[in-house]
Amino acid sequence: MKNIILNINKVFDHRIRLGIMSVLMVNNHAEFNTLKELLGVTDGNLASHIKALEKESFILIEKQFIGKKPNTKYKATKKGKEAFKKHIEALEKLIKNS
Repeated sequence: MKNIILNINKVFDHRIRLGIMSVLMVNNHAEFNTLKELLGVTDGNLASHIKALEKESFILIEKQFIGKKPNTKYKATKKGKEAFKKHIEALEKLIKNS
């Protein structure tokens, strides 16, 4: 049981970070406004959680212009995908062993 808890990643403790990674695991990328709408959060709240995931190198940020409008896309990195999979597997094992 103790080994299961070791794979639970504190970075994913917050529901918004869990949501961001969930969206990025099933999509190649997501734009800021899409994440904001899906998760029902404010710009500032989303930005702070994105910053935390970027700090861990779990997501990659791509900024570009479409016409004259800025566009920001987010992608899960290989490191982020692996960490998230381990986190989810640990939660599933914890639930099954309860």
